[in-house]
Amino acid sequence: MLKSWEPIEDDAEEEDFKRLSAEEAKALQQAMPKVSPWRVLGAQVLVGVLVSLLAWLVTGLIVAAWSAAYGALAVVVPALVFLRGLRRQQGAQNASAALGGFFVWEMVKVVLTVAMLFAAPRLILELNWLALLAGFVVTMKVYWVAMWLHSGRKKSVAKL
Repeated sequence: MLKSWEPIEDDAEEEDFKRLSAEEAKALQQAMPKVSPWRVLGAQVLVGVLVSLLAWLVTGLIVAAWSAAYGALAVVVPALVFLRGLRRQQGAQNASAALGGFFVWEMVKVVLTVAMLFAAPRLILELNWLALLAGFVVTMKVYWVAMWLHSGRKKSVAKL
């Protein structure tokens, strides 16, 4: 009978585990490049511009383009602040300080996003809420597209 504090060992997991040599680990690391957060941010800027142009073309209203662009900015500006804050965390001496810094910068990002959305009606006259929401959501989805593209690379690396 197992006691509640005893770990359950899974023999199947242990059999699937393969220790890599230094050469295999290096090949795996090269085959699976990291996704640069700066590239994701650049893609978000590009998508934000495209959504604002599309809003202008569809509605014929410049205010729709400005609203969509502001929605995109409500994603891009906080993400930029977050990335710059994380860059400072790279020199953290221990893991707990780095993790704490990550959570602080994530909270700054969320608060800045909410503040920008609350400020939108005061900054853009005749704000088009639908266009703002479209710019915000489509720009936010760039994170998911980047993760999806990166997961496709991982599946091809599993064959190594």
